[in-house]
Amino acid sequence: MVNRFEIDGEEVLDGEVKPFGNSAHVTVPKRWRGADVKVVRTSEPAKQDEE
Repeated sequence: MVNRFEIDGEEVLDGEVKPFGNSAHVTVPKRWRGADVKVVRTSEPAKQDEE
């Protein structure tokens, strides 16, 4: 099921979530430091073995 969201913002980036320790992260430009951001998942996560 797909939900539709409308968000007012300044820029949009398209990227991939990368593993980071016991979590994951999305890399954004350094100039975004201190800015408020929102992350929207647009696909199902890939199946991975639990560690």
